[in-house]
Parts: sequence; structure tokens; C-alpha cells
Amino acid sequence: MDKIVKQFLDEVSARNQNEPEFMQAVAEVAETVIPYIVQHDIYYGQNILLRMAEPERVLSFRVAWIDDQEEIQVNRGYRVQMNSAIGPYKGGLRFHPSVNLSVLKFLAFEQTFKNSLTTLPMGGGKGGSDFNPKGRSDTEVMRFCQSFMTELYSHIGPNRDVPAGDIGVGGREIGYLFGQYKRLQNEFTGVLTGKGASFGGSLIRPEATGYGVVYFTQKMMEHQSKSIKGKTIAVSGSGNVAQYATEKCIQLGGKVLTLSDSSGYIMDPDGINQEKLAFIMNLKNVKRGRINAYVEQYPKASFHSGKTPWEVPCQIALPCATQNELNGDDAAILLKNGCICIGEGANMPCTPEAISQFKENKILFAPGKASNAGGVAVSGLEMAQNSLRYSWTREEVDNRLQVIMADIHQSCLKYGEENGYVDYVKGANIAGFVKVADAMLAQGVV
Repeated sequence: MDKIVKQFLDEVSARNQNEPEFMQAVAEVAETVIPYIVQHDIYYGQNILLRMAEPERVLSFRVAWIDDQEEIQVNRGYRVQMNSAIGPYKGGLRFHPSVNLSVLKFLAFEQTFKNSLTTLPMGGGKGGSDFNPKGRSDTEVMRFCQSFMTELYSHIGPNRDVPAGDIGVGGREIGYLFGQYKRLQNEFTGVLTGKGASFGGSLIRPEATGYGVVYFTQKMMEHQSKSIKGKTIAVSGSGNVAQYATEKCIQLGGKVLTLSDSSGYIMDPDGINQEKLAFIMNLKNVKRGRINAYVEQYPKASFHSGKTPWEVPCQIALPCATQNELNGDDAAILLKNGCICIGEGANMPCTPEAISQFKENKILFAPGKASNAGGVAVSGLEMAQNSLRYSWTREEVDNRLQVIMADIHQSCLKYGEENGYVDYVKGANIAGFVKVADAMLAQGVV
């Protein structure tokens, strides 16, 4: 079996040289899915996984715009349309200096499995640009978004490809992108999700990814007759996902000790309550400040420059910042300090070395394609509401989100539980694979 997996990865690697993030994502899936394929004649010999690892379409384009000093700036834009077997391409746009083709292909590949797990009719895609919105004026962000959408608009649509937000793309950016699409196409359609409530957005969408990871973590804990209530929790990041994961942990009785950004992390021994979280939300969302300002407002807390929060003793860890932020050394420290559960809030935030240690020690570990599917799940619900020209209440959307996360947990149990231990990585990979593979087989070689 190891030889078969290696042959597959060698073939994919030959086509995707110098793309480490993408190969990491493919390897993690291949190790669990290929043994399943070999055991099932319907898939064996069909090169299904090889076809899934090859994007249906990759778009790359120049984005030229003018800054406030009237200097012409040039960035690169992308859209990776990975797989449309079960529905239109669906996945976010990321604006960050680290964006390149490898990162977006890994995200699009993960998105294909994640969207499949939600059971909603959505294919996988991802896009973005190496543009950095930090420090830019609203006018500069608007000019960039308008130029970006001018290049992208002819390749997307409500029944073709429906982008959303991601790192660097929040409500402001989605608004500018949607406005330009509407201007160019001269029509009002649900082509983007994460829109404002006043023009077709869904309630709970901003909260969805953060809430979803906590709902999934709670399901894992309940499966072992445990609960988030009373547990100490380390959260990384301080953006949208981290903020709402923290909020839901507080509501469920957990004690959140940390949040972070690229400058370092804060540790509050008293725990971050709703009042403190409101301060952080204002700091990050309105003032666009740095997390170290927290300790000026709450002196009992400490700031640790240039570090990640995984050295803080905790029972639950929720990495909600970015890919590969939690490595093997971090995992060893978490385990030594008694951590019993990890729920990925970001996309692939744990390195293979970290995941290996979590699985060897048989602690609860939720891969992002399962645990952070809440965001795209509510994006799918937003698409449904746009098609209906109707809005559901906050309670209705939240209830649907909880049902979807519970269903994803059940799918992971179906394919990942053996001898009392649940391998959530294996369960999520196989469950996500089966639906897409069945659709691809039914549609022929396309």
C-alpha cells in the first residue's frame, strides 16, 4: 500500500513541482483515501483521486490599480476552479502577500472535500491575490477590488462559480467586489457570499466558521462523554474565525486564555469574557490595531512577542490563524501540558508532524475540512436564500448550521471509527471523497 501511495504522490508531484502546500494537502488525503479505493472495485482503476488533484481550470491575471499617491500598482490575481462534479465552484478569495498558486490549489483541493462533507450542492474552488489590504485606505481597497473583479467577472456566476471571503477579504471587500460585478453584468444575482445583510447576505454568515468549529469540537467531546464547559482553551488568531470561536466557547462555558496575531499572542489568566471580546472585536475590526493593545486595557494579561500560544497549558486548542501554524514541537508541548482536543479553525493549520503526534496519542483531532466547514455551509445557505429571494431568521440559520456540523461528525464516525477510536482525518477524507467520486463516475470522463 505504501508503494501505491508513493507512486501516486510521485506522479502528482511531477506535475506540481515547487508547490509544497498543495502536495501536503494531497498527501494527507492520499494516505487515507487510496487504501479505501483499493478495497472498492467501483473506484479502483478509475484514477479518480488523480483527476480530483488536477484543477478543472486555473485562471491567472494582472490586477493594475492606482493608489492614493497616484502611483500605479500591479498585483497578480488567481481563481482555481478545482472540481464542479457536485455543484458550482465554491470557495473564498484571499488577499494576502503570501498568496501564490500552491497555496490556492491546496485550499481549492481541501475545499472540494469540505464542501462535499456539508452535503450541499457545491463544488470546490479558491482564489485571491498577493495584494495586502492592511494599511490601505478604503478608497485604495475599492480601486483594487474593482480592478480585480473586472478581470474575474466573466468567469464566475451564480450557477458557475460563487466566491466568498477569506483572509484579507471581509465585508468591506465583498461589498466592493459585488458592486463592481453588478455594474459590469448589469444584474443583481447571488454571485458572492458573505454579503452585507442589506443586499442579500445571510444572518450568522460572519459567525459561521468560528461557531462551526466549536459545534464540531463539542460533538467530538460529547462522543467521549465530555464537554467544553469548564475546559481551558487556547485560540490562535484574532480575526473573524478566532473571534466567533471565542464567543461560542464563552457561551458554552469554556475559558479562553489566548488570542494572537502576527506580532505575538496575549494570555489572560482570568479568561476572555464577552466584554473583553467586544474590546478585541473593536480593536481588530474597526481600529485595525494589533493584539498587544489588549494588555494596556487589561493589565493582568501578558503579551508574548513573536510567539504562538501553544506553549500555554490548555485542555482544548483551536488553531484559527493560518496554515502550518502549529508544528511538531508545538504539538509535543500541548500533549505534555495535558491537551485532549484540537479543532482546526483555519485551513491546514497543523503540520503533518503535529497531526502524527495527535493521532499516535489518540487524542481528539478534527481536520479543518470537517471542523471549519461551517463557513462554507452557511455560504451554501446564503446561496439558497438568494435563489429563493428570501431571508431566514438568525435562529433558523444557526439551527441549520448545527445540524450540518452534527451530520459531518456522523460522516466522520461512519468512515473513521474503529475499535473505539475515531480517526477524524480518515473519516473526513473518505466521506468527502465518496460523494465527489460517485458524481464523477456518473458523469463520465470529463
